[in-house]
Amino acid sequence: MPISPELLIYGLIFVGVVVLVEGAYLTVFGKSISLNNKVSRRLDMLNRGEARQDVLEQLRKEMAQHAKSRSIPLYSLLASKAQKAAIAFSPTQLMMLMAVVSAIAFMALTVGTQTGVATTFVISLAMGVGGVYAWVSMKANKRTSMIEEQLPDAIELMVRSLRVGHPFSSAIQIVAKEVDDPLSTEFGVIADENAYGRDIGESLKEMAERLDMQDMRFLAVAVTIQQQSGGNLAEILAGLSKVIRARFRLFRRVKAITAEAQWSGKFLSAFPVAALIFINVSDPHYYDEVKTHAFFIPACVAVGMFLAVNLFVMRVLTNIKV
Repeated sequence: MPISPELLIYGLIFVGVVVLVEGAYLTVFGKSISLNNKVSRRLDMLNRGEARQDVLEQLRKEMAQHAKSRSIPLYSLLASKAQKAAIAFSPTQLMMLMAVVSAIAFMALTVGTQTGVATTFVISLAMGVGGVYAWVSMKANKRTSMIEEQLPDAIELMVRSLRVGHPFSSAIQIVAKEVDDPLSTEFGVIADENAYGRDIGESLKEMAERLDMQDMRFLAVAVTIQQQSGGNLAEILAGLSKVIRARFRLFRRVKAITAEAQWSGKFLSAFPVAALIFINVSDPHYYDEVKTHAFFIPACVAVGMFLAVNLFVMRVLTNIKV
């Protein structure tokens, strides 16, 4: 029996939803908010003539707004990733975006498929919510990876600045101007906060907790201890940079070693679901003879539970802390 084109339409609509969300994001906030942009977003906002205080207030609001919305039902699943990605959309705007793209997906499914209204509504809602979640997750993972790679170079830049006689606050400002986003904007906010009287150690600690990065916590602790006890901060940061680079290499090695097991677990869990969808799309009457059997529903539940347990076990086995 020929394969129905509806499966391809579902995939294209989901990809279209993700692209639509990214396009709306860049349209509203400009190209400088893209992680691929070479110009720091903070510097771009300052170059457009916005006041330094207004830029700081806006960036701080964007970085903290999702953490304050974790009490919203269901949104708590998205809040952590949105916070790490520093999504400029507010929680209300993100939920409205989910509704809009779900409506667009509903119209596209209605035109492109012959699925019933109830099924189309459920699928379009899943595409809208899942598309936004996938987009935020990709943003968070990419931003976190970029910051992890940029941090050792930024610390070494601070070390060189300290060794030529600059104070630590000036070293922070140099990092904010010289490195690329996203770390440039993060350190720019710290520099602006320090200019208005906030302690740099507190700002670094807050950033580390917001990004949930162990290396950033090391930096915050090192700076705080040096402020309280004294010592050669340049030597401390130079040693920290070497430790971070060593951890980063070890993490990459562990990731490479466990990649096969991780993808095996994902594939073994996703393949039965994908096969079920493919069979139902290509031959909707394939399971008609067994749907009325007494064990059909319990068997489906048992299979779902086994797949979930498989994902959990494989994640635990390959989640090696570095």
